[in-house]
Amino acid sequence: MTYSRRNFLKTGSMVASGLAIGSYANAMGNLGESLFETNGAIKNFGLQLYTLRTDLPKDPKGVLKQVASFGYKQVEGYEGPQGIFWGMKNTEFKKYLDDIGLNFVSTHCDINKDFEKKAAEAAEIGMKYLICPYLGAQKSLDDYKRFADEFNKRGEICKKNGIRFAYHNHGYSFTALDGHMPQDIFMQKTDAALVDFEMDIYWVVTAGADPISWLKKYPNRFRLCHVKDRAKGVAVTETNASVDLGTGAIDFKKILNEAKKQGMQYYIVEQERYDNTTPLKSAEAGAAYMKKFKF
Repeated sequence: MTYSRRNFLKTGSMVASGLAIGSYANAMGNLGESLFETNGAIKNFGLQLYTLRTDLPKDPKGVLKQVASFGYKQVEGYEGPQGIFWGMKNTEFKKYLDDIGLNFVSTHCDINKDFEKKAAEAAEIGMKYLICPYLGAQKSLDDYKRFADEFNKRGEICKKNGIRFAYHNHGYSFTALDGHMPQDIFMQKTDAALVDFEMDIYWVVTAGADPISWLKKYPNRFRLCHVKDRAKGVAVTETNASVDLGTGAIDFKKILNEAKKQGMQYYIVEQERYDNTTPLKSAEAGAAYMKKFKF
């Protein structure tokens, strides 16, 4: 890979417990009733389109049609050079996804550019989340506190539009700074009525943390997750070790079982590195794994 996710996201997003309450908690509880098949399978699972970042810009509609053919029912976007909707109007993009059987549930985006417009456009087509994808390691705990305040502000904007705001972690928030975990600051300093979290399981594990402990510590705060595997036998210091889902070392059976108990709503496949495969082949392998997965 000639460039990293960190470099891609950095330009777009560098600036910058408890239960969810009231009607939102009830709505999420009702949604949870229909997340799983009676045989324990996940009814609808998604793909983070960043997995296909080298293919998608060349032919967005053609690539998305292939994604649907693999068995995905949901997609999570990212903000590339062609924007969130890949050069289309939001309604045009939704119609195309509807036609091929995909639901655009969420997107990573630059939260510091036209955020109110993004929230309105996302809400107009029934999306559920706008997500901050990356901040970068900060120099002080106060920096993380300031970002928590910013997340609450973005959450207010999303709430006014009837959608949700979330933050997607990398390893830095699960790495201690001055004796504290930045992720704890995010969880404790954000309003559960305004801000949710997307747990990238790969990055939690890569940072040396335990996803299950965090899920238990903050029930109903991690509403989305990236189901992304980590290579077997690599050094603990290796951060670029993403592999096809099901071929790595992460015990998803155990982790996703706990996630289900703790209020997880969206299970989104992602792959970041390609050695002996292609992005589309990796996406297909991820769908095959998820179709076989049983709780």
